Amino acid sequence: MRLTERLSNAPRGARPPEVTTGGGSLIGATVRRRKDAIADSSLRLKVKVHNKLFETIDVSKLETLEPAMVSAKVTAVINDILNEDGGRLLTDIDRGRLIEELKNELLGLGPLEPLLRDDEITDILVNGPNQVYVEKRGKLHATDVVFQDDQHLMLIIDRIVSRVGRRVDESSPMVDARLPDGSRINAIIPPLALDGPALSIRRFGKHRFDIGALVEKEALTWDLVELLLAVVRARLNVIVCGGTGSGKTTMLNCLSAFVPEDERIVTIEDSAELSLQQPHVVRLETRPSNLEGRGEVTQRDLVKNCLRMRPDRIVVGEVRGAEVFDMLQAMSTGHDGSIATIHANSPRECLGRLEMMMLLSGVSIPQRAMRQQIASAVNIIVHVSRLSDGSRKVMRISEISGMEGEMIMMQDLFEFVRADTTPAGKINGAFQSTGIRSVYAQRLETAGYKTESKVIKMAAR
Repeated sequence: MRLTERLSNAPRGARPPEVTTGGGSLIGATVRRRKDAIADSSLRLKVKVHNKLFETIDVSKLETLEPAMVSAKVTAVINDILNEDGGRLLTDIDRGRLIEELKNELLGLGPLEPLLRDDEITDILVNGPNQVYVEKRGKLHATDVVFQDDQHLMLIIDRIVSRVGRRVDESSPMVDARLPDGSRINAIIPPLALDGPALSIRRFGKHRFDIGALVEKEALTWDLVELLLAVVRARLNVIVCGGTGSGKTTMLNCLSAFVPEDERIVTIEDSAELSLQQPHVVRLETRPSNLEGRGEVTQRDLVKNCLRMRPDRIVVGEVRGAEVFDMLQAMSTGHDGSIATIHANSPRECLGRLEMMMLLSGVSIPQRAMRQQIASAVNIIVHVSRLSDGSRKVMRISEISGMEGEMIMMQDLFEFVRADTTPAGKINGAFQSTGIRSVYAQRLETAGYKTESKVIKMAAR
């Protein structure tokens, strides 16, 4: 039966049948070809305007101008080029989108700019030029953001790392860096990355969380805030432990806000992330080696140096190697009230990680001596975790009470007890006191914390 006869015999209001050619719908194939042609045409126009833009504008001179003036100047130049090269045929929406993309390529981070402007995104994960994921509210989501090719992605990576005086190439295929807003960058390129350059961005939004925001998000309660405030004011040494993305740095920032403003704070970080609000803060950051393999400054070097800088408090962004030995020595020899973070999934595992990293320092000492050093230096361990529903919570607040034989004695003061999980996946629970009196009760009460009343109050809930 011919197509015209099939259409005439079809019921009124019925959908016209699709004409197929063995491999699928002829109409669908035509639409797809037209979309591909439009996309190719748009890409060719974008590349053409992009090349002319770099010939017309001296990018180095734009850095001396105000951002608003730079944006206006670049927009005017792009409009002039579009008017000469067929841009008149674009709709206002397509023209505006093209101008925005070109400005991002020239002044920003290209296709990543819209993601960086979204404050809900906490992580941006680029797995090669054609796959970009983001994390929102603790969950990963795929995006439609793509790069033209590996070279396009490499251009963006080079732009990021060059701004902070670092490099990434075949001789140095891995790099850690940061954006101006404090977001942390890690990039790894071929030959180490087999599927093309990979870029990971840990976002630090414009609105940083304070302790009140954490309470609103049910990461902890005001009772725990009062305890942590007393811990910091009583100059107890604190380690915040947790897994990747659990909120260790956010908690460290919140705890550092409790430090009195009349104290001198020295921060040591591999990649600067902390944002302390006190007026007397000295920020130190590590430095990688140069092209000749010289000039590297490690966190251990910075810890040793900061001891000569008369600090009241030492804040280490993340303890990850040999610097732990010097840090523990500083904590137990007069620099009390120090704070640090460490990757560990529980307070007890945190102690094991400290022992392992002390071995990496190259100092050969007996195991008992290592544990005595840890027990005398560390007072409080705050364990934070990201749960399966994406929420982040303080799971335990534990304290080191000393040594008994060969073992470090530790006891939990407060913990988060899970109750149930809703059909939507949300985890319910409550923060409870273990009812144990802290061995640092006298120091906490001196700092204004009523130990007995708080413990009884929390245990009764």
